[in-house]
Amino acid sequence: MKKHFVTFYSPGTFVAESTTKEIDSWDTDKAVEMARGIKERYGATPYGFRFTTRTREENDFDSKQTAQSNMYYLGGKILTLQEIIDRADPNDKTLISNMQSNGYARVIENNNSWRWTQPLESDDVVLDF
Repeated sequence: MKKHFVTFYSPGTFVAESTTKEIDSWDTDKAVEMARGIKERYGATPYGFRFTTRTREENDFDSKQTAQSNMYYLGGKILTLQEIIDRADPNDKTLISNMQSNGYARVIENNNSWRWTQPLESDDVVLDF
Protein backbone atom coordinates (compact mmCIF):
# COMPACT_ATOMS: atom_id res chain seq x y z
CA MET A 1 0.00 0.00 0.00
CA LYS A 2 1.24 3.50 -0.84
CA LYS A 3 -0.32 6.84 0.13
CA HIS A 4 0.71 10.42 -0.44
CA PHE A 5 0.36 13.26 2.05
CA VAL A 6 0.93 17.00 2.16
CA THR A 7 1.96 18.70 5.39
CA PHE A 8 1.22 22.40 5.72
CA TYR A 9 3.35 24.57 8.01
CA SER A 10 2.05 27.72 9.68
CA PRO A 11 3.69 30.14 12.14
CA GLY A 12 3.51 28.97 15.74
CA THR A 13 4.58 30.42 19.06
CA PHE A 14 7.95 28.62 19.26
CA VAL A 15 7.84 26.11 16.41
CA ALA A 16 5.70 25.75 13.31
CA GLU A 17 2.17 24.43 13.58
CA SER A 18 1.48 21.64 11.08
CA THR A 19 -1.50 19.94 9.51
CA THR A 20 -1.13 16.81 7.38
CA LYS A 21 -3.73 15.72 4.85
CA GLU A 22 -3.91 12.88 2.36
CA ILE A 23 -3.50 13.87 -1.31
CA ASP A 24 -3.80 11.78 -4.50
CA SER A 25 -0.33 12.72 -5.80
CA TRP A 26 2.41 15.28 -5.33
CA ASP A 27 0.29 17.88 -7.11
CA THR A 28 1.54 21.37 -6.27
CA ASP A 29 -1.53 23.16 -7.67
CA LYS A 30 -3.88 21.00 -5.61
CA ALA A 31 -1.79 21.54 -2.48
CA VAL A 32 -1.88 25.32 -3.00
CA GLU A 33 -5.68 25.18 -3.17
CA MET A 34 -5.83 22.98 -0.06
CA ALA A 35 -3.62 25.50 1.79
CA ARG A 36 -6.29 28.16 1.42
CA GLY A 37 -8.53 26.16 3.78
CA ILE A 38 -5.97 25.63 6.55
CA LYS A 39 -6.17 27.77 9.67
CA GLU A 40 -4.19 27.08 12.84
CA ARG A 41 -4.26 28.63 16.30
CA TYR A 42 -4.48 32.43 16.46
CA GLY A 43 -5.55 32.53 12.83
CA ALA A 44 -2.17 31.46 11.45
CA THR A 45 -2.26 30.30 7.83
CA PRO A 46 0.36 28.24 5.98
CA TYR A 47 3.64 29.70 4.82
CA GLY A 48 4.54 26.46 3.05
CA PHE A 49 4.15 22.74 2.60
CA ARG A 50 5.98 19.55 1.69
CA PHE A 51 4.88 16.20 0.33
CA THR A 52 5.57 12.78 1.79
CA THR A 53 4.84 9.26 0.67
CA ARG A 54 4.21 6.44 3.13
CA THR A 55 4.23 2.76 2.23
CA ARG A 56 3.36 -0.45 4.03
CA GLU A 57 4.11 -3.95 2.88
CA GLU A 58 1.80 -6.85 3.66
CA ASN A 59 3.74 -7.99 6.75
CA ASP A 60 4.55 -4.53 8.11
CA PHE A 61 2.84 -3.51 11.34
CA ASP A 62 2.79 0.16 10.36
CA SER A 63 3.61 2.31 7.36
CA LYS A 64 6.91 4.12 6.98
CA GLN A 65 7.87 7.29 5.18
CA THR A 66 9.62 6.36 1.94
CA ALA A 67 9.85 9.74 0.19
CA GLN A 68 9.83 13.43 1.08
CA SER A 69 9.80 16.48 -1.18
CA ASN A 70 11.62 19.73 -0.81
CA MET A 71 9.79 22.62 0.85
CA TYR A 72 7.34 24.70 -1.18
CA TYR A 73 6.81 28.22 0.15
CA LEU A 74 3.53 30.03 -0.46
CA GLY A 75 5.08 33.31 -1.51
CA GLY A 76 7.57 35.28 0.49
CA LYS A 77 10.68 37.34 0.03
CA ILE A 78 14.12 35.80 -0.35
CA LEU A 79 16.75 37.77 1.55
CA THR A 80 20.52 37.37 1.68
CA LEU A 81 22.57 38.04 4.79
CA GLN A 82 23.92 41.22 3.20
CA GLU A 83 20.41 42.49 2.37
CA ILE A 84 19.37 41.99 5.99
CA ILE A 85 22.48 43.78 7.24
CA ASP A 86 21.90 46.63 4.76
CA ARG A 87 18.33 47.27 5.86
CA ALA A 88 19.79 48.23 9.26
CA ASP A 89 16.80 47.13 11.34
CA PRO A 90 17.78 46.70 15.02
CA ASN A 91 15.17 43.93 15.27
CA ASP A 92 17.33 41.83 12.90
CA LYS A 93 20.19 41.46 15.40
CA THR A 94 19.34 37.88 16.36
CA LEU A 95 18.56 36.88 12.76
CA ILE A 96 21.93 38.23 11.57
CA SER A 97 23.73 36.43 14.38
CA ASN A 98 21.94 33.15 13.62
CA MET A 99 22.67 33.41 9.89
CA GLN A 100 26.35 34.15 10.52
CA SER A 101 26.74 31.41 13.16
CA ASN A 102 25.01 28.75 11.09
CA GLY A 103 26.37 29.72 7.69
CA TYR A 104 22.97 30.54 6.17
CA ALA A 105 23.38 32.49 2.94
CA ARG A 106 19.66 33.13 2.36
CA VAL A 107 16.41 33.11 4.28
CA ILE A 108 12.81 33.41 3.25
CA GLU A 109 10.52 35.84 5.00
CA ASN A 110 6.83 35.09 4.67
CA ASN A 111 3.96 37.26 5.91
CA ASN A 112 0.89 35.21 4.91
CA SER A 113 -0.45 35.57 8.44
CA TRP A 114 2.34 36.20 10.97
CA ARG A 115 5.91 36.92 9.89
CA TRP A 116 7.92 33.71 9.59
CA THR A 117 11.60 33.65 8.64
CA GLN A 118 13.71 30.56 8.10
CA PRO A 119 16.69 29.34 6.06
CA LEU A 120 16.04 28.77 2.37
CA GLU A 121 17.58 25.53 1.12
CA SER A 122 18.92 25.22 -2.42
CA ASP A 123 16.10 22.90 -3.57
CA ASP A 124 13.24 24.82 -1.93
CA VAL A 125 10.68 26.44 -4.22
CA VAL A 126 8.96 29.80 -3.69
CA LEU A 127 5.55 29.78 -5.39
CA ASP A 128 3.48 32.77 -6.49
CA PHE A 129 0.68 32.94 -3.95
